[in-house]
Amino acid sequence: MTVLRTPGGLSFRFRVRALAVAAACLAVALGTGVLLIGSGDFPMSPAGVVRTLLGRGSAADDLIVNQLRLPRVATGLAAGAALGLAGAIFQSLVRNPLGSPDVLGFSQGAATGVLAVIVLTGGGTAAVAAGAAGGGLATGLAVLAVAGRRGAHGQRLVLVGIGVAAILTGVNGYLLTQARIVDAARAVLWLTGSLDGRDWADAAPVLGALAVLGPLVLVGCGRALRMLEMGDDAAHGLGVPIERVRLVMLVAAVLLTSLAAAAAGPVAFVALTAPQLAGRLTRAPGPNLLPAACMGAALLVAADFAAQRAFPGHQLPVGVVTGLLGGGYLVWLLVAQRKTGRI
Repeated sequence: MTVLRTPGGLSFRFRVRALAVAAACLAVALGTGVLLIGSGDFPMSPAGVVRTLLGRGSAADDLIVNQLRLPRVATGLAAGAALGLAGAIFQSLVRNPLGSPDVLGFSQGAATGVLAVIVLTGGGTAAVAAGAAGGGLATGLAVLAVAGRRGAHGQRLVLVGIGVAAILTGVNGYLLTQARIVDAARAVLWLTGSLDGRDWADAAPVLGALAVLGPLVLVGCGRALRMLEMGDDAAHGLGVPIERVRLVMLVAAVLLTSLAAAAAGPVAFVALTAPQLAGRLTRAPGPNLLPAACMGAALLVAADFAAQRAFPGHQLPVGVVTGLLGGGYLVWLLVAQRKTGRI
């Protein structure tokens, strides 16, 4: 642990390895983003992409890079970072590696909100984002109400979340049957998880959420979250306002998950795998919030890169790739947990 003190008397604690891992993941994410921007029917070299991003490209390059391809990459980076950060918060609060939005039902709740908007109103981007946030928050309240105050941070929350997710999956299926064929096709592609055709209007809500909630979580509540992992009694003894911190973190995580789902669909397993991969690289206890966010961004853009190249001439939705890889990781995790006697 390294302590940095400012001339004003403030001090910041950080781990050099954790910062190095976060920087490496961010570099991978940005590098993959540059490769994505430069690929397609009109390929560009990485140097040409960077030159255009700095405002030194031709008018044609500016149109391709900044208006057509950059919004998709920015949406992937922001949604991946939001999912990684939300997953780290959930896993820390429930003290369980399975505590991710996918398992707890919050992604399905956001999907229900979006489907309701698409099926009932056919709303645009702003309405979809509002529906995702509303559906995610409503699901969060329902899960917490069923789990009870004493079950808001343990195995009971995971089990309740699995049950709520199953119910919402059925609700989402019903909503699809009531949609017009055009809306149903649009909704199915969104439910799979896709970055195709994304523009700045899709990226703006999740980018705004990261700009507001990111510093709040990382700076304002990061230390308190680490204290909560030691148990409520120990955290209370250290002066942590337990209920307030837990509520703020849950609301922040649900909003991040919901707005990421509004931008890219309920992309599977990024929120589950990113915090754990980041923790394995940092080898540090605690939620590893910043490395998890950077890892999530790297995973999602890397999955999108693979989705565009897995079958030449055909682009897969990014959710297909994350589902295949994340499902395999989940099976491995369950086997490992069983061998250690944790499940």
